[in-house]
Amino acid sequence: MSTKRTYSPKKRKRKKTCGFRARQKTKGGRKVLSRRRRKKRKKVVVA
Repeated sequence: MSTKRTYSPKKRKRKKTCGFRARQKTKGGRKVLSRRRRKKRKKVVVA
């Protein structure tokens, strides 16, 4: 028996957890956004 792969991408899950609206919802998420903006990231959240 082989072990399952740890990353099985799903668009909905990704948007729900790492999307802009999800980040805006919490204080910590907003901190993430501001940190990434401060760092001049081209993409602030997952596209």
